[in-house]
Order: sequence, then structure tokens, then C-alpha cells
Amino acid sequence: MTTQSTQSVPTGIVLNIQRYCSHDGPGIRTTVFLKGCSLRCKWCGNPESINQKPELGYDPKLCVGKNKCGLCMQPPFPQGAFYTMNGPDDTIHVNWDLAVQCSEETVALCPTKALYMYGTRMTVDKVLDEVEKDSSFYRSSGGGMTVSGGECMLQPEFTAALLDGAHKRGFNTAIETACNVPWRFIEQVLPHVDTMLHDHKLSIPERHKKWTGVDNTRILDNFKRAYETFPDIDFIARTPLIPGVNADEEHIRAVLAFIRPHKNVIDYELLPYHRFGLGKYEFLGRIYELNDYKSPSPELVQGLQAIIDEAFGRTKTTAAAS
Repeated sequence: MTTQSTQSVPTGIVLNIQRYCSHDGPGIRTTVFLKGCSLRCKWCGNPESINQKPELGYDPKLCVGKNKCGLCMQPPFPQGAFYTMNGPDDTIHVNWDLAVQCSEETVALCPTKALYMYGTRMTVDKVLDEVEKDSSFYRSSGGGMTVSGGECMLQPEFTAALLDGAHKRGFNTAIETACNVPWRFIEQVLPHVDTMLHDHKLSIPERHKKWTGVDNTRILDNFKRAYETFPDIDFIARTPLIPGVNADEEHIRAVLAFIRPHKNVIDYELLPYHRFGLGKYEFLGRIYELNDYKSPSPELVQGLQAIIDEAFGRTKTTAAAS
């Protein structure tokens, strides 16, 4: 009698699949956002991506209250997870410690969609079938699929299988990463990557730990090792630019000194800080710590960009006088 060995098909927790992206690698791309992050950046615009497991979101603006509905205060919802305050106000509030018991099936019962789950488990083929819907745009623009997060390499088996499957379907591949993961995860993923976009958030280890929760020792070691181990990958360095945190010439020049000896680091991009994700903190029952921080001025961004352009030998061209 013969026995057959079966290999499990990797699945992953996917936060979102976003189409027609133009800033996540070359050309027009479809970006697959995975759940889970190993950093705790105080400016994070995607707090729903931090925890790797699916989690509850609640939009009070969509809730019609206890008197008109109140379904979430009854089984099969967890007892005490949703409640109203004493008095005439029938607004629903969330006990977030108890609400973690909510399942995707339970949350789907909410008739106004005020309750929903961030993240769902998907197979590689299901994700790639969604990505393939825009394959004509990839061919015409030189685009493809980007896997992002959170930190996509916290799900290394799934990410590697996604990227390998994309290559087999003829798609260019890219990842967005901070590389705060074990090297064995990186070794598993990078053989399937055409472009790696990677964050140099802060240069000084103590400041990196203050603002992200960890110092940057492992991150920088992983960057340098990746540059040297995978010479055929195009690496693009990035900095999320936050005034009062890292939007200064010292940090930009430190990053340039680190990346310029490596010719496969083909560019360095600045990502000006914004507050578009602020409302998500309320939906998750969390507090945003950078309420007083502003976006960098255009003049500041232009000045720092000029330093990068000079380092990469780019000069502005002026149109010939008519």
C-alpha cells in the first residue's frame, strides 16, 4: 500500500486588497495588506493592521442605538460586550475587553454594518484571483502586486507563497517592510521579490525605540544583509516624514550615508505625515498620541528632497526659453 504526503496550503490574515495603487512600487499595482506588525509607531495611520488576529471595529455613526435595534446586547453576542449608559441616551458603547470574543459570523448580524471585522483568513489562490482582475493594468504600466502590512514578513510562509504565485502568473512583485523580523523570515520571502520598499524611520537607536517601541539595531542589520545577499532586487528606501520626530537634515543625511554605498538601493522616498487614519483609533477604542503633530510644510519637504536628489545625482531641468 502506498501513502501520499499532502502539503498544507498556506493561508494568511488579510486586512484589505486595494486596487489601482500608484505609490507602492513601479506602475499601477494591487496592494495586499496583511495583519500584524512588530513595531508600535506612535504616528501609525493603520492601527487596524497592528494585531495579527482579526479584530472588531465599531463605527458609532452607523449605529441606530438600543431602542431601534439593540441586537448586539443579546445572544449570540458576548454578554456585556455592548451596553448603554444609565439614562435616556440609548447610544451603544463597547467593552473592548469583552468584545474580543466577537466572531466574524456574529458581527455579520449587525443590520447597519456599524460592527465589522478588520481582517479575514484567505488562501493564496483567492488573493491572487482578486489581484489578477487588474492584470491588464500591470502589463500596460509595468505594475504588479505589492504585499504590505502591518509587517508582511510576520506571515512569511503566506507572503512567500503569494509572491511566488504572483511570479508564476507573470506579475511583478514588491513588498513594503520595516524588516523588524528574524532574518530567516527575510530569507524565505526575498527570493520572490522584485522591489523592496523599506522604512528608515529614525537613525538613532534610542530615538527609534522612543517612537516605534524598538531600537533599530536588527532593522539596520537586516537592511544591510538584504542589500548584500540579494543584489538583483531593487531596493527603495523610505522615510515617513514627521516634524519634531525625524523631519530634519540630520536623519536624511544619515540614511543617505547608509544606503548610497549599495548600488541596488535605487531611490529614497519621503512620505509626508498625514492624519487620514485618525478616525480608525475611535473605531478600535484606542487613543491617538500625536494629536498635536502637523504635516510637514511643502518647503520643508522640498528642502529635504533636494538633499536626496543631489545625493542621487538628480538635477532639476528647466524648460528652454521660447
